[in-house]
Amino acid sequence: MALEVAIKKHYANFDLDVNFHTQKGILGVLGASGCGKSMTLKCIAGIETPDEGKIILNGRVLFDSEKKINLSPQKRNIGYLFQNYALFPHMNVKENIAVGIKNKEDRQKIIDKYLKVFHLEDLQKAYPRNLSGGQQQRVALARIFASEPDILMLDEPFSALDDFLKWQVELELAKILRLYGKNVLFVSHNRDEIYRFCDDIVVLSQGKIVSASTKKELFEKPNTLAASKLSGCKNHSRIIKIDEFRCRAIDWNIDLAVKVSIKDDDKYIGIRAHELIVVDDEDQIRQKDINVENFIIEELIENIFSIVIMLKKPQSLSAIRLEVEKKYWQNNKKIGDEIWVKLPSDKIFILAK
Repeated sequence: MALEVAIKKHYANFDLDVNFHTQKGILGVLGASGCGKSMTLKCIAGIETPDEGKIILNGRVLFDSEKKINLSPQKRNIGYLFQNYALFPHMNVKENIAVGIKNKEDRQKIIDKYLKVFHLEDLQKAYPRNLSGGQQQRVALARIFASEPDILMLDEPFSALDDFLKWQVELELAKILRLYGKNVLFVSHNRDEIYRFCDDIVVLSQGKIVSASTKKELFEKPNTLAASKLSGCKNHSRIIKIDEFRCRAIDWNIDLAVKVSIKDDDKYIGIRAHELIVVDDEDQIRQKDINVENFIIEELIENIFSIVIMLKKPQSLSAIRLEVEKKYWQNNKKIGDEIWVKLPSDKIFILAK
């Protein structure tokens, strides 16, 4: 089972240019709002027509601009879960599920199967307006599964749910996707959702793929600034290369050693807030261990379970963020105080633009 996408489409103020493929499992498409995620899904589904390129699913050509092939949405056999679930308001649960069934002879058998799988037996006569967000999503998924699609595409599947309901629905959806066993495209701007559900991830920024990697690679060692930001890293600085393993962090006003070789076209570094280490060891401070720097506390921000400390050096252009669990923050430091912090060289990642 495989999906290949290489398409371009010009809009009035936006250009979509994506190229990716997936062989198996759940591929995450991570990107901020307005980056082209939903446009990409609509092109794959046949709702939008690319200006050029190819879309191939399991060896079957869905779109090829050169060969003038452009299958209708009905012929692509794609299961597309829209953000608003797109249920028919004048149909009850049972009727909504029946809409997608191609095998008319076994219609009732298929309906009964998915009413049971999605725990909808007691709701089969209810209408969408009487269902919760989670129930509506289950109905939409049941309708998709009943159509036996070759690929399942989920467009921000939890965006319409509150936090409490979202967690319950996530657990249910995880079980359901294990039953599906075919290719899945999971689109979201939420890195936590992407991390929990996906095997491989492509990062979309301003209509283009800026990173394609495994989940582990993206969150441990992103390779572009856009990918790093979308993966949740909040500390970035422009750099000037000193030598292969040292650089000047312009925005933080410090020199740093790194473990990864710096290329001439690398423009930024990043480090996650929880990777910074508060240094209390006087010997380590006195000996000025690698990447141990003194900062001034600019701000202390208390979260439910953690403390965020914003740090600056004299003449620095931006602060660097340190985050520690409350139970590990037991000193009496306050705004304006000096603090020594280590930026571990093996936790710093080098980023292209």
